[in-house]
Amino acid sequence: MQVLQVQLEVGTDPAEVGRARRWARSRLTGPGTGVDDALADTLILIVSELVTNAVVHTGSPAVLRIQLPAAPGCRAGTVRVEVADASCHPPLQRHADRDETNGRGLELVDGLADRWGWQPEGEGKRIWCEIDPHVPAQAAPALKDTTTPETQGFALPQGL
Repeated sequence: MQVLQVQLEVGTDPAEVGRARRWARSRLTGPGTGVDDALADTLILIVSELVTNAVVHTGSPAVLRIQLPAAPGCRAGTVRVEVADASCHPPLQRHADRDETNGRGLELVDGLADRWGWQPEGEGKRIWCEIDPHVPAQAAPALKDTTTPETQGFALPQGL
């Protein structure tokens, strides 16, 4: 069985986040990866959030790893993303207020990944998440029509 794990060292410059996204896209798209475009887009968003957290909150280099479905340690068909950094502080999932412009990274990862967690690694830590591409997304529940004569024609402001 072929093992496919790819790894990128990430520096401390915030521009490294864009480089990590481009690198991840080049590894995830194309024939032979077993990753479709929608899954690749989700994984790249996760990469962006995890690398951003490492760069912004630790100020030290990090290592991005992606394990594709053939890699040992992953469940069948599972894609795993890991970011190891030099900070021993556990990640903190915040619940940002509506008007805050940041603080949603791990909340986003939690919503997109099937599983995520962290573990100590050396003097730092490794944050990981997994996505099972074969698990169908749950259908969104039907919305109840709450239109009344008083609310007809009322438009909510953009972004709400």
